[in-house]
Amino acid sequence: MLSSSLPAAILLLFFSVAAAAADEDPCNRVSQLVKIQSWIDGKEDEEYNGMSAKFGSYLPVEAVQTAKLPAVFADPMDCCSASTVKLSGSAALCARGTCDFSAKAVVAQTGGAAAVFMINDADELFEMDCSSDKSVNISIPVVQTTKSVGDALNKLLTSKKKVEVLPYAPTRPVVDYSVAFLWLMAVATVICASLWADITAPDQIDERYNELSPKSAMSEAGKDDSEEIVNIDTKGAVVFVITASTFLVLLFFFMSSWFIWVLIILFCIGGIEGMHNCIVSLGLRKRPTCAQKNVNLPFFGEVSIFSLIALLFSVTFAVLWVVFRHESFSWFGQDFLGICLMITVLQMARLPNIKVATVLLCCAFVYDIFWVFISPVIFQKSVMITVARGDKAGGEAIPMLLRFPRLSDPWGGYDMIGFGDILFPGLLVSFSRRFDKDLKKGVVSGYFLWLVIGYAFGLFFTYLGLYLMNGHGQPALLYLVPCTLGVAVVLGCKRGELNILWNYEADSSSSSSNSNNTSTADTKQPPQV
Repeated sequence: MLSSSLPAAILLLFFSVAAAAADEDPCNRVSQLVKIQSWIDGKEDEEYNGMSAKFGSYLPVEAVQTAKLPAVFADPMDCCSASTVKLSGSAALCARGTCDFSAKAVVAQTGGAAAVFMINDADELFEMDCSSDKSVNISIPVVQTTKSVGDALNKLLTSKKKVEVLPYAPTRPVVDYSVAFLWLMAVATVICASLWADITAPDQIDERYNELSPKSAMSEAGKDDSEEIVNIDTKGAVVFVITASTFLVLLFFFMSSWFIWVLIILFCIGGIEGMHNCIVSLGLRKRPTCAQKNVNLPFFGEVSIFSLIALLFSVTFAVLWVVFRHESFSWFGQDFLGICLMITVLQMARLPNIKVATVLLCCAFVYDIFWVFISPVIFQKSVMITVARGDKAGGEAIPMLLRFPRLSDPWGGYDMIGFGDILFPGLLVSFSRRFDKDLKKGVVSGYFLWLVIGYAFGLFFTYLGLYLMNGHGQPALLYLVPCTLGVAVVLGCKRGELNILWNYEADSSSSSSNSNNTSTADTKQPPQV
């Protein structure tokens, strides 16, 4: 019985698949990202990007599965009528305009073209739909390219060069492992910033840090803290989020290359300050005597040699990053400067209690969701995503984010996370560390470990949401705030400590000491730190 039914089952499966293929809507196929390899006079040249139409045949996954085609511009170039140029066996190049994309493809296919390249009138790609006539039967691949690619091909062809192209559509990985590296960088930055006071042993180092500036050493002798600590209050939290929203809107409407250059300069200044602070703090942790060797400089007076070397190294590093910021390896310099900057910011800005944390993070929660998901209703585009992509920035990119290259993606690119997605939850995680330390709580009985785990899971859910929504930008704080603030509140309620967390005030002696040392702001000038 089994042997006789097996052939019938195979035939049934075959006809089912054939029927499904026949029933597929030829005008509603999935668009593919396309690679277009080119050859000039037989020599391999540039590789361009494109996008296939929702109609026509699918392209092979690998280049070896297809053959090179000679590129030929149709005449007329809009492909809306029969071409006077022979298209047989070629990749027909058609300019956008006059008639529908599917009508152009039918004309090219009738002329014997093996593929059609639609050249857009702008440097962007979009999905090409069928015309209203659903009865068209297009059996050749139809690919869209940008205006710049069309101009390059046109220049080569008009100079009598032989141009050959080979389109194929390699598949993208479901999950690029660069996401894991970015996740690790963000979590490690939050942990490192929260434990920085322990890593650098502030009770000993702050005193040595003052020695780096003679002015500070003379006027602030006997004082432990050299950095001004900014305690955020509820009013400041609201004002900060409103200011951030205003700045985001300004970027959206007035973004240009010079505006991005202002951000690059500010980023470099902050990165130099942060990098210098990290180098000096860690250096003095290992070699306390480095602060005792000074040199006299014009206008600055006596300055620590170690501080000066650290400053010169930081400035050189930032300048080199600016010079090579468009190179494939520039992400490392940007991430290093950004991490140093965020560590320093999380040392200077602090949340006093959960009440302020709730106001700040809830405002940031609404801010992130509004500018990613709701802003398209008002501005026709997602303001946050548009600014992050750097549209209208003249090829420049906003530096206020960590990025990691997609090494296994055929189209390259970067996975990114904004500074705010690290700093906002990082303020709460840093507070939990100080709270545990002040109340002498253990690792498990405290809050720091659980908030770090919550942050790690929140970031994981962010990337999961990114995958489930096919790469559409996600408001990371939508996931991070519940996984950090929510964990703190739930644990506080369960342990009966929510009231302590809500109204907690740190030791007033240390905080007042920090706030009153206004003259120590001088020590934060790069030559004197």
